[in-house]
Amino acid sequence: MSRFRLDPFVLAILATVGVATLLPASGAVASGFSTATTIAVGLLFFLYGARLSTAEALDGLRHWKLHSVVLAATFVLFPLLGLALSLLPSSVLPAELAAGVLFLAVLPSTVQSSIAFTSIARGNVAAAICSASLSNLAGIVLTPLLVALLLSGDGAGVDGSAVLGIVLQLLAPFVAGQLARRWIGGWLTRNSAPLKVFDRGSILLVVYTAFSAGMTEGIWHRLDVGHLAVLVAVCCVLLAAVLTATGWGARLLGFARADAITIVFCGSKKSLASGLPMATVLFGPARVGLIVLPLMLFHQIQLIVCATLARRYAASAPVEELVPA
Repeated sequence: MSRFRLDPFVLAILATVGVATLLPASGAVASGFSTATTIAVGLLFFLYGARLSTAEALDGLRHWKLHSVVLAATFVLFPLLGLALSLLPSSVLPAELAAGVLFLAVLPSTVQSSIAFTSIARGNVAAAICSASLSNLAGIVLTPLLVALLLSGDGAGVDGSAVLGIVLQLLAPFVAGQLARRWIGGWLTRNSAPLKVFDRGSILLVVYTAFSAGMTEGIWHRLDVGHLAVLVAVCCVLLAAVLTATGWGARLLGFARADAITIVFCGSKKSLASGLPMATVLFGPARVGLIVLPLMLFHQIQLIVCATLARRYAASAPVEELVPA
């Protein structure tokens, strides 16, 4: 049962949702939390930019076929599947949750878990680092564009103020972090533990602010257990479809086993760390809670499924891969 344990960070998010449900911020307090969230999101993307090695990602472009497949899975296959699932009748999947599924589908891949699962499964770790980094670099631009294209009728960022918010809160801090990397990259590496606390604390702040707004607007009364069960099923179907497509696709394209493993794990992930802050910029405060709910569920499901899959890959690895060089 240990392989199916909840991610401690997911437990912290669920606890934060509980606090927001029982003690939602309102009035001046809510305004203060909103301002703090805006600042925290900017700092998060500054740190994301400072941590991601553009040079490392570009150096890995010699393996461009693998990276192209991962990017296609992340920003083409996923959105197409998300678009199909979002067309379910509103009686089955409410419009806000359908929009959340589509938002989930246009997010970049994760970095840490993609690399970790690739390593456990004995895949191409160097390629996973490059692919995950490229996905996040591309996602800074592609995710807002895809949201504008596919969710233009759902109150998502298509007007001038939203574009300005994307530039000021996401793109500008990210670019600033990239420029500052040469001076602070080493310091960030040496202080990764306390910075991880800041990262996760900032995301919990985003979750509390979003779910507080949802409570004050009464949006949770629109959901019932049946809708949540459907949403879990939708997330499972989405992940299963992408895992199947990337697994079979990598084989059909003739990739070596290690590269195929990298494609499966980098192409099937969606980033909670990037998605939650992005949602606060791209959607109205009262809607963010429902929009990010599919992402929160998908995050936990992908951890459970991919942990099991990585162990199976490792157990079936050829003998020569298990012997140190």
